[in-house]
Amino acid sequence: MMPLAPPPLGQTQPDTRPHAVVIGSGLGGLAAAIRLGARGYRVTVLEHLATPGGRARVFRQDGFIFDAGPTIITAPFLLEDLWALAGRRLADDITLHSISPFYKIHFEDGAVFECSADPEAMRDEVRKLAPNELPGYEKFVALSEEIYKIGFERLAHRPFGSWVDMLRILPHLARLKGYRSVLGLVGRHVRDPRLRTALSFHPLLVGGDPRHTSAIYCLILHLERKFGVHFPEGGTGALVRGMVSLIEGQGNALRTGARVEKILVEDNTARGVQLASGERIAADIVVSNACAATTYSQLLAGQKRRRWHDAKLARAKFSMGLFVWYFGTSRRFENVPHHSMLLGPRYEALLEDIFGQKILAADFSLYLHRPTASDPSLAPPGCDAFYVLSPVPNLQGAVDWAQAAEPYRAAIQARLAERILPGLGEVIITSKILTPEDFQADYLSTHGAGFGLAPRLLQSAWFRPHNRSEELRNLFLVGAGTHPGAGVPGVLSSARILDEVVPDAAQLYR
Repeated sequence: MMPLAPPPLGQTQPDTRPHAVVIGSGLGGLAAAIRLGARGYRVTVLEHLATPGGRARVFRQDGFIFDAGPTIITAPFLLEDLWALAGRRLADDITLHSISPFYKIHFEDGAVFECSADPEAMRDEVRKLAPNELPGYEKFVALSEEIYKIGFERLAHRPFGSWVDMLRILPHLARLKGYRSVLGLVGRHVRDPRLRTALSFHPLLVGGDPRHTSAIYCLILHLERKFGVHFPEGGTGALVRGMVSLIEGQGNALRTGARVEKILVEDNTARGVQLASGERIAADIVVSNACAATTYSQLLAGQKRRRWHDAKLARAKFSMGLFVWYFGTSRRFENVPHHSMLLGPRYEALLEDIFGQKILAADFSLYLHRPTASDPSLAPPGCDAFYVLSPVPNLQGAVDWAQAAEPYRAAIQARLAERILPGLGEVIITSKILTPEDFQADYLSTHGAGFGLAPRLLQSAWFRPHNRSEELRNLFLVGAGTHPGAGVPGVLSSARILDEVVPDAAQLYR
């Protein structure tokens, strides 16, 4: 489909395309704007922060460039589709670096497990870690591929607007043991606790507790191996800038510093939005990339809701919170790869503290991101940029982050210095932290949850807030809180679903 070009310079004829307003400029919102623009809509993206990107925004500090959120790209074809819709090529604007190994997992006992797309190299890793587990590992990898073919290839870009859609997949869910948890399914194939952890942690990448996340999410293992793990030159922020450029090239607009206060409703139909400034913006359709719970509880406050009413949202399960520390060093740590995971002494007990008891434990497991391993331009010459992430309770817990944040950061610094970054305390030259309170304030995330609603079986597919809102006509949802869920492939796929549920602009009034 050819993109719609803006009017030639000097022409002032009105833009008569039907108007779509997109609330939020996360990757899901930007992808939605590009797809709607390609289908004939005039699009306005409204972002309440000063810069676009949502959780994928960029922090610039003391000469360092930090990606705030997503750091792994696993399905580049979803981005290639967006560029093609806008009449351009991804490769002309974005350079993707393939990362291998994907990441190194450091266990508490000193063992290291390298994950990659090379099947034989992975077998060698399993033999080194737990040689007796190789047959079970092979069976689980094969099952992950089968789950991927159903869960991602056939279902991730399909809307679940009715019970019939859900009934159609129930036989697949039963055959693939989707009623089990990720950890439960892994445990049926391998017994070594370290290998079980290495094969079951993936739900944490999308906000899920491996003990309760549907085994359908085992597809992430195969997704990584099929498409690889990539990092865009210039950081994830380069993707945001590229997507904004596509939107503008379609003759559409993005406004920052524009906080949506409510969705305007008439005759049970979304008619536009009202900003915190009082400005009203009329629209033929509204697409919310905001947290789904926030969309319903705040942007539709006072509106009668049949399904996503406040009592139901109060009973919903939300993803964990995130503690993220961004820091730069005055020297480079050349032996540290792009992605590392440093696991603590506990796994299931720590998950219970985070998701069940919602208490801040003294121990932790960490994800360490060193983007300058692939792109040194993200830091001043001779320096390294890092971000370290620790899953923590969301704000339904009673953590006082004003008091806890700095001691927690200091404990993480000591752990990093001990295990992977010797002498760290002497070389830190810039530092910034985000806590669940910042996620609530900056991203309007309910309970400060890092990924919105948790990806549990009864909060997935039909049970999740639908891409076509159940509450209003002409209201649509994209992003982590709707189907198929969180993660870069998930939010990009949620925008792809709009092609199924939003009419073409030319058909809007037929």
